[in-house]
Amino acid sequence: MGTLIQSIEILSKEKGIDSQVVLDAVKDAMLVAARKHFRTAEDLIAELDPKTGAIQIFGVRRVVEQVTDPLKEMSLEEARAVVPDAQLDTEIRFPKPTEGLGRISAQTAKQVILQKVREAERENVHSEYSGRVGELVNCVVKRIEGPDLVMDLGKTEARLPKKEQSRTENFSVGDRVRCVIRSVEKTGKNAGVIVSRAAPELVMRLFEQEVPEIYDNTVVIKACAREAGERTKIAVWSRDRDVDSVGACVGMKGMRVQSIIRELRGEKIDIIEFSDDPVSFATHALSPAKISRVTVLDPLERHMEVIVDDSQLSLAIGKKGQNVRLAAKLLGWKIDIKSEEEKRQEVESQMAALVVPGAPVSALLEYGLTEEILEKLSEAGIATVEKLGYMTPEDLEAIPGIGPKMVERIQSAVVGYYGQFEGSVDSPPVAAAVEAPAEPELEASEPPADPEIAGADEPASDAAPPEADLEQPRESPTGI
Repeated sequence: MGTLIQSIEILSKEKGIDSQVVLDAVKDAMLVAARKHFRTAEDLIAELDPKTGAIQIFGVRRVVEQVTDPLKEMSLEEARAVVPDAQLDTEIRFPKPTEGLGRISAQTAKQVILQKVREAERENVHSEYSGRVGELVNCVVKRIEGPDLVMDLGKTEARLPKKEQSRTENFSVGDRVRCVIRSVEKTGKNAGVIVSRAAPELVMRLFEQEVPEIYDNTVVIKACAREAGERTKIAVWSRDRDVDSVGACVGMKGMRVQSIIRELRGEKIDIIEFSDDPVSFATHALSPAKISRVTVLDPLERHMEVIVDDSQLSLAIGKKGQNVRLAAKLLGWKIDIKSEEEKRQEVESQMAALVVPGAPVSALLEYGLTEEILEKLSEAGIATVEKLGYMTPEDLEAIPGIGPKMVERIQSAVVGYYGQFEGSVDSPPVAAAVEAPAEPELEASEPPADPEIAGADEPASDAAPPEADLEQPRESPTGI
């Protein structure tokens, strides 16, 4: 037993834990083994003899006036028979023989010691690494356990789970790898340090190492969104107006960013200039696509709509939606991307929805229609503006009491009625179709050439020849 203290010191140095912790573990192990061996419920304590290194087991009983539990208590008379100066509420120790502890007891003690040492080791690792989450560490692949990799950090081991690995990377035992500490688990199946190669923090730490301006806080990394192995978007901002944040990260001839791309095995990196204005930030974040305009739909819910040219739509969305997905992560906003054509169709449908089907014919009184004409239309069973809009001049003249002059007045009133909706929705192509059906392809961004097209207050019948008006009812109600 003389070598026990030496063994404890060696074990504590190997595991990097306090020797007192190992010593307490040995004492606890001996107590567990002794209880198993003696099969007793009495209180036991273990003590280490510092001279010989031997561990002694004692049974303990408390001195009381009246004994209720003979295994744990004894009377004052019994105590003084053993220790003459014994007093009440003192403890009397009885040595227990340790020579009888057999192989099973020794095995039990060994298991308890290993368990206690493991717990102390985990506590040690947790206290050392819990404050280093997000830190970049150099490690070596120690062994491969299924899909996971066990990495050597020097003092301890770390685990690189499958979900924290990049899909484009493969490592072998002995490879040196730079990882970022993802988390430190104290208990559970994966207790210990968890490292990552897929976290956005890895890219941020690499930029901090490669770019001196980031290290000295002249350039600040504001946000980073990443899909490991494929693409990363990183937003940077400069505290000094004389320092170009994007240029500092790219480096001379792209040397700085190329170094990081090599470390990430060819992963694409978009470096974006940060802006407090979400519209400007979104325009930069969706690069390399060119954005036509950005509209904030709901600032509280952080929802915006982005319009791009038809040729830029696929580029803005990216492969499998990757570009817009990363941009949304970077901004923290929900982004809806639409092409100019989709937006134009949406505006047209909104305008059509504004024209309420089944509006009564009496609504045309404000647009020059007389009570007399209304009576004749009602007698003919025409009760809605929509139905009236679909009628040709020949159909109208077939109604008793309605002549060519009245047809012109009816058409003027219908055009005036639909003109109010054209003014409420900014859609020049639809307005252009009203006055010039032969040229429906007018660009949405061009202003109408004639003020009457945008829904002027003057009656459209006075500005257009009768022949043009006669053709209008053949169009849909939204085209009148």
